[in-house]
Amino acid sequence: MRIYITHCTGIKDDSLKSSAKAVKPEALYLSVYTQGFIKKCKETQVTWAIFSDEYGVWFPDARRKWYDKHPDSVTNEEFAELVAGFDKSLNEFSEIWFYNHPLWFHSLYRRVIRESCLSHRIETFSHINQIE
Repeated sequence: MRIYITHCTGIKDDSLKSSAKAVKPEALYLSVYTQGFIKKCKETQVTWAIFSDEYGVWFPDARRKWYDKHPDSVTNEEFAELVAGFDKSLNEFSEIWFYNHPLWFHSLYRRVIRESCLSHRIETFSHINQIE
């Protein structure tokens, strides 16, 4: 079973910032890059998720509140929790395809991929047309 995942972005719906409203990831992340990823995944009816610096693996039906967490601010303890959560959340998938734009692929995400016990299942890709 395959899942497509991409990293979060700082371009969010700021109208939710002062709200306690919890939303799905497609309502929070507004960048063209992320919205294109979500649209393609929905069109091709594949399993997908967003990797959040705050929440870890965020599946499409989960609702969470607006947050502001830059990957540079992730502590070592938080990083360990993110990797453990990544491994637990994605363990059932035999293939994990991590979509990224090479210019925006923060070293935090590279570290997660490298340190995950699932690293042998992870394929990185940067062309949206590879989602099938």
